Amino acid sequence: MLTRHTVLHDKQSERSSKDRTDSTPRSLTLVLSSRTRTECVGRFIGQVVLGGDVLALVGTLGAGKTTLVRGIAEGLNIPSHHVSSPTFVLAHEYRGRIPFTHIDLYRVKDVSEAEASGLADCFTQENVTAVEWADRFPDWLPSDRLEIRLGHRSPVSRQLTLTALGPAASVLLARVTPLLKKSSSRRPISRSGRKRVSRR
Repeated sequence: MLTRHTVLHDKQSERSSKDRTDSTPRSLTLVLSSRTRTECVGRFIGQVVLGGDVLALVGTLGAGKTTLVRGIAEGLNIPSHHVSSPTFVLAHEYRGRIPFTHIDLYRVKDVSEAEASGLADCFTQENVTAVEWADRFPDWLPSDRLEIRLGHRSPVSRQLTLTALGPAASVLLARVTPLLKKSSSRRPISRSGRKRVSRR
């Protein structure tokens, strides 16, 4: 069952055939110090995705998958407060810069149930799809996808690894990497919102 959310959106981006060529880097790992940082990474991803991109999210409970999806939604011009985990309805659809589908496979029992649900219809060239618990049925997913693996480092920090599986995912990773590297090179932000300045 899909629940639909409509938000005003900009003109959809079209992917040219030259964007579908292979590219480097193939993998990138980041350490995220907070929930805010996780949302920020998601926002950068949302800003550069194009129709047809598939994001396969992997991680244990509480690793930050839904937090990351909220950031992706913001990057697609979808208010993050509209986003919730679709655990009980399997998928939510949102209208942003590009149509965005958020799938949760946590309660799906087997591949036949996933196929019977019609969720595979979400994987189109006009749609961006994020799939939580993607590691449960990897063979059911499109082979060309960006895997985003989240793991606990501490009660608040996470390790995030993006791995491109296929040419389109490699192009997406190449587009988002400069944004992530530029962001990670900035000085940390304190709770007051001011940049921390080291004292000598």
